[in-house]
Amino acid sequence: MIHIVGHTAIDNISRVPHLPKANCSTHITDRQIYFGGGAANIAAGIAMLGEEVTLHSCIGGDFSGSGYDQWMTRLGIQREFFVVSDAHTPTAFMFTDDNGDQMTFFEWGASRAFASAEAPGLPFVHMATADPAFNCSVAEKSEFVSFDPGQDVFWYNKEQLHSIIDNADILFANQHEVRQMCETLGISRQQLIAQVDTAVFTMSGDGSTLYTRGTEHVIPVVPVTLADPTGAGDSYRAGFLSAYVRGYAPLTCCKIGTVTASFVVEHVGCQTHLPDWKMMEARYRQNFGLLEEQPGKGA
Repeated sequence: MIHIVGHTAIDNISRVPHLPKANCSTHITDRQIYFGGGAANIAAGIAMLGEEVTLHSCIGGDFSGSGYDQWMTRLGIQREFFVVSDAHTPTAFMFTDDNGDQMTFFEWGASRAFASAEAPGLPFVHMATADPAFNCSVAEKSEFVSFDPGQDVFWYNKEQLHSIIDNADILFANQHEVRQMCETLGISRQQLIAQVDTAVFTMSGDGSTLYTRGTEHVIPVVPVTLADPTGAGDSYRAGFLSAYVRGYAPLTCCKIGTVTASFVVEHVGCQTHLPDWKMMEARYRQNFGLLEEQPGKGA
């Protein structure tokens, strides 16, 4: 069982010709509403790949019986929710320009419940964007910890980042998040890498890099027609973690994460084009060769 901690959200995704400077404006060329939230995206991806997953998240009074609620039920996602009946389910407003750059505004809504909730201790947990203090408590209590600060990286202070990284077995981040963590901690990129057993840094169109046991591996992207980059990182983590609990080596897990993400970016919306394991394996074979037989359940 993989446990995922963090936001469930409604995504409002808009296309704009360019991201405006402060006190300026731009026009929206397209706007769509999708199911999202970093943790929920990862949980959905894991469920589609055939692994058991429990989502620990916060929802508002508008969630029960909604289309999103029904979608999670169909996927078989187990849920441990903190319900705030007088609040909205968290909502993200994302704007992507013609260069693929993105800006996000996030309404926490019901996620304020994280601040007062009792943090669980879990056997295998991935912590996505959520309340920093809550995530730190989960990391301290849990056995195997994977951490992804996401766009909430700016909410972590130095002590919180130190605490959570000290307890993390796997660290995921994109290049912007790596830079911010290093700035907050006052350390170099190499010093950050040295603090965890396994680090996976994604670099958009330049692929990703795995650092483990003193080695560095660069994993190229799978070439596809990009429709929207939103959710690429979440689906990468879903693929990686699903492969990891099946016992695959970290480098293979990165390749599986890369392939999983390639499906998601072909469509707009974080959960609109999630692959199952057979779909992922077929594309893996086309790009990385034969996927070795499942080595048996891992951590």
